[in-house]
Amino acid sequence: MAGIGIKLSRIFSKETILTNLLGFGYSMMVTVTPMFVVIANIMLMSWVLGYNTMGYASRNLFSASMLYIFIFSLLTASPFNAVLSRYLSDVIYDEDYGDILPCYYVGMILNVIFSCLFGIVFCIRWYLVGNAPLYYVFTSFCGYIALVLVFYSMLYLSICKDYKKISAFFFSGMLAAFLLSLLFVRVFRMDIAYSMLLALTMGFVCTAVLENATIQRYFKFNSNRYRKVLSYFKIYWKLVVINFAYSLGLYIHNFVFWRSELRTVVDNVFVMAPSYDVATYLAMITNISASVIFIARVEMHFHDRYKAYSEAVTGGRWQDINNTKKRMFRQLSGELMSLVRLQFIVSVVVYLVLLIFLPRFGFAGMPLMIYPCLAAGYFILFVMYAEIIFLYYFNDMNGALLTTLSFCIMTFLGSCAARTLSEIWYGLGVVIGSAVGFCIAYSRIQWVERHLDNHIFCRGILFPATKERKPTAKVYPK
Repeated sequence: MAGIGIKLSRIFSKETILTNLLGFGYSMMVTVTPMFVVIANIMLMSWVLGYNTMGYASRNLFSASMLYIFIFSLLTASPFNAVLSRYLSDVIYDEDYGDILPCYYVGMILNVIFSCLFGIVFCIRWYLVGNAPLYYVFTSFCGYIALVLVFYSMLYLSICKDYKKISAFFFSGMLAAFLLSLLFVRVFRMDIAYSMLLALTMGFVCTAVLENATIQRYFKFNSNRYRKVLSYFKIYWKLVVINFAYSLGLYIHNFVFWRSELRTVVDNVFVMAPSYDVATYLAMITNISASVIFIARVEMHFHDRYKAYSEAVTGGRWQDINNTKKRMFRQLSGELMSLVRLQFIVSVVVYLVLLIFLPRFGFAGMPLMIYPCLAAGYFILFVMYAEIIFLYYFNDMNGALLTTLSFCIMTFLGSCAARTLSEIWYGLGVVIGSAVGFCIAYSRIQWVERHLDNHIFCRGILFPATKERKPTAKVYPK
C-alpha cells in the first residue's frame, strides 16, 4: 500500500481545495469504488427491468443467491490471499519476477478447489431440496466461482499498483452485465430474476478475464518454481488464520442471527435474517469512509516515518535510530487519533442523514432499530483493522493473530448473548468483539514499541539453517 501513499503525497502536497478533492477521490477509487459499482449496477438493473413487479418468491431467491455469492466468495478466498501477498512482496523485493506466475497459478488452483468444496456441496443440496431449476443453480455456482477469481486476481493488480485498472475492469464488467440484462429481458423475454443473475455472472466473468489478461501481460516469464509457493503456507500459517478469522468475524454475527427468530428460509436452503442483514449493510456504509481516510492519511504519512527508521537502522547512528523510532510511533499514535476523529464526524453525519431519509424510501421499523448499535460496532471495527495493518508493518504475527481470534470469538459470543436482548441491542456483539480486538491490538502496538530493538537487532541468524545429512563425528583418521 505504500505506492498509494506516495501517489497521495504528490496530490496533497499542493494543498489546494481541488487537490484535496482529487486526493479523496483517488482514495475512494482505490478502496471502495469496485463495491459501489456492483451495488449501483444491481440497483439500476432492478429499477430499469421492473424488479419490484416480480413475485415475492422470485425476489427473495435472487436476493439470497447474491448474498451467498458475495459472502462466501470472500470467505473462501480469505485463507490464501494474505500468504500469497506476503510471498509476492518478498519476490518483488528480491526481484525474482519469474516466481510471480507460479504464485498466481498455485493460488488460483487452491482458491478454486477450496471454493468448489463448499460450493458444489451446497448446490447439490440446493438442487435436491430446493425448488430452483438446475440451470438457475448452475448459473449461481458459476457466478460464485467467477467472483472468487475476480477477488483473487485483484490481489496481483493491487501489488502492481494498478488500482485504476481494477476500477475500470469492474466498471466494464458491470456495464456489460447491465446491457446483457436488457437484452435478455427486452429481446429474449427471459425471466427478470434469472436475467439479472445470468447477466451479473457474465459480468463477473468479463472482469475476471480482463484481470487475468492484464496479469499475463505484466508477467511473461515463468520460473516454474511452484513448490516454493507452497512452502510459504507452512512458514506463514499464522497469516492464514489471521485473515480467515478477521473475514469470519465480519459475518459471524450475521450467522448467529440467521438462526434467531429473525431468520427467513428461502427455497429450503438459504437462511437469512433480512432485517439484521439490511442493518449490517447500512452500518458498513456508514463507516466505509474509514478505509478511504486510512489510505489518504494514515499510510500516506506513516510510510515516510517508517522508511526513515528503516534507513537509520541500516546505516545510521544509535541516536538516529532512537529518534526516528520515537517519531515513527508518535506519527502512528497521532494518525490513529486523527482517523478516529475524522471517522467519528463522518459517521455521525451519515448516521443522521440515513435516519432522516431512509424512512422516506421504505426503510423503517426493525432495521433502523438494529442499525445504531451496529454502526457503533463497525466504527470500532474499522479502526481495529488499521491497527492490524500496523502490526503487519512490524511483523507482529502473534499480535495480529491474538487480535483477530479475540475479535471473532468475542463477536460470536457477544452476538449469542445479544440475541436474547431487545432489538436495539442486537448489534452489541459487534461492539464487544471490535472493542476487545481494538484494545488487544493497541496494547500489542505498545508492546512492539517497547521491544522493537530486540525484534530488529536480536533475531538475526549467524548461520543459515539447512536440511542435510549429519556430518560424521570422526575428526581425523589414524
